[in-house]
Amino acid sequence: MAEMSLRVARGFKTGTRISTIEVPAALRVKRTSGLLWLDDALGGEGGFTPTTTMMLTGGPGAGKSTLVRQLANSMTKAGHIVVYNTGEESLYQAKMACERLKLKEDFMVGEETNCPKLLEFMDNVKKAHPKKQVVLLQDSLQTLDDMKYADAKGESRGTTSKTPTACAKLIVDWAQNSMGIAAFIGQCTKGGEFAGQNTIKHAIDTHAHMFMDDKEKSDTYGCLLFEVQKNRWGCNGKTFMLGLTNEGIEERGHFQKAGGPTQKRNVNDEQEESDAA
Repeated sequence: MAEMSLRVARGFKTGTRISTIEVPAALRVKRTSGLLWLDDALGGEGGFTPTTTMMLTGGPGAGKSTLVRQLANSMTKAGHIVVYNTGEESLYQAKMACERLKLKEDFMVGEETNCPKLLEFMDNVKKAHPKKQVVLLQDSLQTLDDMKYADAKGESRGTTSKTPTACAKLIVDWAQNSMGIAAFIGQCTKGGEFAGQNTIKHAIDTHAHMFMDDKEKSDTYGCLLFEVQKNRWGCNGKTFMLGLTNEGIEERGHFQKAGGPTQKRNVNDEQEESDAA
């Protein structure tokens, strides 16, 4: 299978001196996720870099959809323009889930499965808010159709195993061309591992993974863990221990992956130290 043609080149000639390259100012400004622990997981420098596409994977019940909804709420609260698009459930179900989580922000939602049409909408959102950071959150990638096999009326005639890869390419291209930020839930096995084509992993900038530690001899056995396994904009090597509550996902602690749980710090202890100071 041919590799995707990603638009990572910007017209530079081979042999260009690195000192002559001027980085766009927008790439030097991080955009907060509104969740301090997630900003930390993304490198600890303030959050997402514009043009980033992040894939989130994890097993059934790990909290992927919950985290994406919380992200829609927190990024809207931070001042970004967010579109939460779901093909996994109805918007009635999404609304009720947001009510259970007590999410208060009025972010935009959709249930579009036509990927080109969704990204056309995102372009219009960007035009309407040229000075704002625009964010697309997709639950999930495999519910999108690149419309390659559409009929003369523009109706889908079905998808193939390559459709999610094609849709990932479209999303990556949109983020790069619009200085947008995109995040989608990727295809996973019942065990929580990534089930899509590896081309998707190469295309995205960031791969975050949520999983239950099922190793009985592990110090974190039975805990919900979160790791950023890939980030082109920088990682900090931390593993985060999360808890699922009635109001969503929260950090319980974190540790450096290389050092293991012996370096674990509890977020409550950190808050007490901060208050004491």
